[in-house]
Amino acid sequence: MILLKQILVATDFSDTSAAALDYGRALARTFGASLHLLHVMENPFLRPMAGDPHAIQGATLRRVAGRLTDDDRYALHATAVLETSDNPADAIVQYARARGIDLIVMGTHGRSAVAQILVGSVAERVVRMAPCPVLTVRHPEHEFLVPDPEAATVSNSNTGGQS
Repeated sequence: MILLKQILVATDFSDTSAAALDYGRALARTFGASLHLLHVMENPFLRPMAGDPHAIQGATLRRVAGRLTDDDRYALHATAVLETSDNPADAIVQYARARGIDLIVMGTHGRSAVAQILVGSVAERVVRMAPCPVLTVRHPEHEFLVPDPEAATVSNSNTGGQS
């Protein structure tokens, strides 16, 4: 019997990450698990930039938190987390280890083998290093989840009707 108590969804704000969050929500509901939504941003203090690094971090954390609905927070005990690291895969794996995560869900862009070699893949590195199973979600247009009308209504009301 599979027992999931802590589910981590890693997001980069892409369409595939949004699909991964849908899967993470569905699994958290099914198993009665807590949901963690994590974004890893590059360390703004080590790079020259026009904006205030603290303001950028705050805005990014609000963006992560904005992906969660009130129902996520109440029913799934969901938390939004922002980590800073120049190696997102390592940060995701370290977070999973430190919090006793039972499953990581994340989007993957499905790059070709050549692109994989040249660019690398955060998802591929997480799969290799993770202390738990990793579910990768590839294309939002190939959804296998049936949308939850109540969650969609809540989500639309939180975003003012915009996705």
